[in-house]
Amino acid sequence: MTALYALASVVVVSLASLVGVLGLSWSPDRIRRVARSLVAFAVGALLGDAFIHLLPAAYARGRPGVVSAWVLGGVAVFFVVEKLLRSARIKVRGIAPAVGVNLFGDGLHNLIDGMLIGASYLASPVLGLSTTLAVLLHELPQELGDFGILVHGGLSPGHAVLWNLLSASAAIAGTTIALLVGTQVASFGVALLPLTAGGFVYIACADLIPDLHAASTSPRAATTQLLWMCAGAGVMFALLAVE
Repeated sequence: MTALYALASVVVVSLASLVGVLGLSWSPDRIRRVARSLVAFAVGALLGDAFIHLLPAAYARGRPGVVSAWVLGGVAVFFVVEKLLRSARIKVRGIAPAVGVNLFGDGLHNLIDGMLIGASYLASPVLGLSTTLAVLLHELPQELGDFGILVHGGLSPGHAVLWNLLSASAAIAGTTIALLVGTQVASFGVALLPLTAGGFVYIACADLIPDLHAASTSPRAATTQLLWMCAGAGVMFALLAVE
C-alpha cells in the first residue's frame, strides 16, 4: 500500500504541470497575482514541512550530528544544482536557450522531488502526505512561471503545456527509484529525509523569499505575504493532528 500511495501522490504532483492550461485564458496580471500568493504559501509549507515533519523524523532515526550534516548537504546539493543550471548553455534551433535550460532543470528538479516523496512515504504515510503537499504547493507557482518562460521562449501554449507535463513525469521515475532503493538500503530514508529538509529550506530561503521581496516592498504586501506564509506553515502543523 505504501508504494501505491506514493505513486498516486507523485502522479497528482505531476499533474500540477497542467496548471499552465489556466494560462491559456488568464491575463498576465492575473497569473502574477495568483503566483505571488502561491509563492508565499509555498514558503510556509516548505519551511513547515522541513521543521515540523522532516527534521523531527530524521533526528528520531539518526545521530543528531550526522543528521545535521545531511541537512547542510541538502543545502549544498541544491546550491550546486542551481549554479550548474544557471551557467548552462543549451541551444535549440528556433527556440530561445532559456527554454532548454528550463526544461532540463525542471526535469531534474522533478526527479529529485519524486525521490523525496518516495523516501518520505517509506518513513511514514503522514510524512509522505506532508512532503507531497509541500512539493505540490511549491510546484504550482513554479509551473505557472515555467509556462510563461516556455511560451515567451518560442513554444506555442499547447506545446508549452505538453512539454511541462513530460518534464513533470520525471517525478514518477524518482519515486520509483526511491521505493526500489529504499526497501534494499536501510539508511536510504535516514539520509534522504534531512537532505529533503535542507533542499526545502534552500528553495524557500534562496529562491522563493527573494521573489517575494522583489515583488513588492509595501507594508500591505508584506503583511499579505506573511499571512500566506503562516497559512502554509499552518497546514503542515495541522497534519500533526493525524499522526
